[in-house]
Amino acid sequence: MSTLTAAPNIVGIVWQPDNQTVGISGHWEKLGVHALLVQWTVVDDQAFVPGTGLTSVPVLPDWARIAKAPWAQDVILGLAGYFSENRSRDNIEQLAALSERIAGLPTPLHVTGWYFPAEVDPSWSRASELPALLAKLPRPLWISVYDGANIGPAATADWLKQWLPNDIGVFFQDGVGVYARTAPVARNYADALRDRLGKDRVRIIVEAFRPQYGGGFRSATVAELKPQLAAYAGYPLYLFDGPHYMTPALVDQLKQALAQP
Repeated sequence: MSTLTAAPNIVGIVWQPDNQTVGISGHWEKLGVHALLVQWTVVDDQAFVPGTGLTSVPVLPDWARIAKAPWAQDVILGLAGYFSENRSRDNIEQLAALSERIAGLPTPLHVTGWYFPAEVDPSWSRASELPALLAKLPRPLWISVYDGANIGPAATADWLKQWLPNDIGVFFQDGVGVYARTAPVARNYADALRDRLGKDRVRIIVEAFRPQYGGGFRSATVAELKPQLAAYAGYPLYLFDGPHYMTPALVDQLKQALAQP
């Protein structure tokens, strides 16, 4: 098990674009971030990029500005999804077809991979249909995985290994932000995935939020984040998510805390 003094390998932030965060800005590079995972460029049939032929969101992100940001030098570009997981799963064929259509649209970003915003877990019986649906999407391609059924690390990894093509990587959602599991247990999941799928195909999404009393979510505190990050030493880490939870004050506090032994 990693100790609290292990230096976390924070390489990226996740951005779940919505109308509140189209003006995304921050100094996440202070934590070592150089990569941006954009969860989607089309959500609920509205586009955050031009040229899709769909209705655009009221204000488009300034992609040219984002492309110059130090925290977005390498971008994994999300394709088409829905805010509702159930709606995404019910319309997986349409989302795959739409994703294929928009994947080649030009952007000023330095795109190093693509992300199909389907969050898979062992309770989803249709997940094994994904290989055929995603065959025409560009590579490198990523999806995210969690264990909503709580079948355990080895069983989750075995389930993925059965059907996931070798050219698709996974972002493991640690579940710590929703109190689904502790960081050491999440580490066990990541290790099982890495054993089955290979080191280069597994990255961890660090949930940088916690439930808020009265409903909704708040930013995690430094005291909550530091052991969470330390548990994942050796893995590429992406903080979920930058604009909503990793505030400028929290970034500065976390940087200071991580600099201390």
